[in-house]
Amino acid sequence: MSRRFPEPLDPAPAGDTGIPSTKAHHGPQPLPSTWPRLVIAGLSGDAGKTLVSLGLLFLAREMSISTAVFKKGPDYIDAAWLSWASGRAARNLDTFLMGKETATHSFRVHASADGLNLIEGNRGLFDGADAQGTHSTAELAKLLRAPVLLVVNAAKVTHTAAALVLGCQRLDPGLRIGGVILNRVCGLRHEKVLRQSIESASGIPVLGVLPAVKSRAMLPGRHLGLVTPQEHGKLSRLPARLLSLVRPNVAMAAILEVASSAPPLERPAGAAQSVAVGHGLKIGFMKDSAFTFYYPENLEALEASGVELVEISALSTPRLPDDLDALYIGGGFPETHAAALSRNSALLRSIRARALQGLPVYAECGGLMLLARAIRWRGMKFPMSGVLPLEVEVCRAPQGHGYVELQVDRPNAYYAVGMALRGHEFHYSRLLAGPSQLETACEVRRGTGAWNGRDAVTVKNVWASYTHIHALATPEWAAGMLAAARRYRNPRPDADDQFYSDCAKANPPCHVS
Repeated sequence: MSRRFPEPLDPAPAGDTGIPSTKAHHGPQPLPSTWPRLVIAGLSGDAGKTLVSLGLLFLAREMSISTAVFKKGPDYIDAAWLSWASGRAARNLDTFLMGKETATHSFRVHASADGLNLIEGNRGLFDGADAQGTHSTAELAKLLRAPVLLVVNAAKVTHTAAALVLGCQRLDPGLRIGGVILNRVCGLRHEKVLRQSIESASGIPVLGVLPAVKSRAMLPGRHLGLVTPQEHGKLSRLPARLLSLVRPNVAMAAILEVASSAPPLERPAGAAQSVAVGHGLKIGFMKDSAFTFYYPENLEALEASGVELVEISALSTPRLPDDLDALYIGGGFPETHAAALSRNSALLRSIRARALQGLPVYAECGGLMLLARAIRWRGMKFPMSGVLPLEVEVCRAPQGHGYVELQVDRPNAYYAVGMALRGHEFHYSRLLAGPSQLETACEVRRGTGAWNGRDAVTVKNVWASYTHIHALATPEWAAGMLAAARRYRNPRPDADDQFYSDCAKANPPCHVS
């Protein structure tokens, strides 16, 4: 069937940053001051949630409506895309990791009181940590008292789509589904049947109908999900393409009304005064297209303590700065950059030398891979820093995916023995067998970890794990980083306990419920 949708309007101009310039618009006016908010959810993964979210964000910005963005669950890539589209950092909201109270507080702190607050869900609407859907997108929407805009993949379906929407509506009457966006619709006849079926069966209005397009061409994917914005080959053209897709095909005025119908929220209490226990410390972190997986709260927790953060490119920096007190290496895609990383041998030698001299190095997933002897990928072997006496192999299927619970049971530079940690993992790589005397610091109570029910490889003051930690969920992370950096700068055993106590006060624990 040939496409019979109205032709898209001319795309808005895009500047060098890939973000279109703001211009006058005769559409809806800025929203009233009631913390307008909307959860973008789907019936499953790959329904089109990110595509819809990005399009709505650019449309709101074109209309001079301020936006704040959030991603449900532990996710770096979708959050990076939301940050790019909104022009401000996206915040992750995860009740499993950080508890309901902390997730709600984070939303209230970072939400816009009179703009559009968009929360992109993950997986299907009711998919959570168990058969009851605990910690699902639906549960987060109810916690925030936010209406849901449900994205339905309508490819090769008509009246059955009404059954799916009606089922979501009736499965949890306490959840408000404010509208439906139909995605991958094949023409006007298809749209008419879908619209009539859904609206007559459920009473939920269809507020957008997106045609079947090659969304992968706009947002290409690979292992772990979408490519990152930093690696998108045509980023400057993407805003105009998203606007031309969404602008003529969604009822933006009605969508904004749904967002504005959310009940008002109380303003959060003033932030506690930070304790500058990290003043004088300098912590480096790897940041480039190979290493992009950092929660903003993690870096902010260090900065709030007075630490000076130093951005380092693993691809181009020739050596670590001499005055670093610690190094933080987050996750990313070192395998797709393995050749370039391997060519920067001077930096790799510098990392190895400093780590073996005792520099605290905290590495997560991709960072662990950088610390290995080599990365094996697609039949090739790429030498890395060799801090860890093992190699890493990138496989075709995920080797670990989901929430992680760890029990710290061996001494290390960052966490007290006996501490329970909650995090998440998503890796296609695995560790090839290393020496039998290799030390690990944690027992894996839930998840995969490094191997044999263990995670967190330790060498001197190095921590290398597949588990990602969120600072709001685990404030002890920042305290441990600061304490390790201070010990390296000024190794006085008698001062350790007091300093760690001061760090903990600067980053008080949250309550996981």
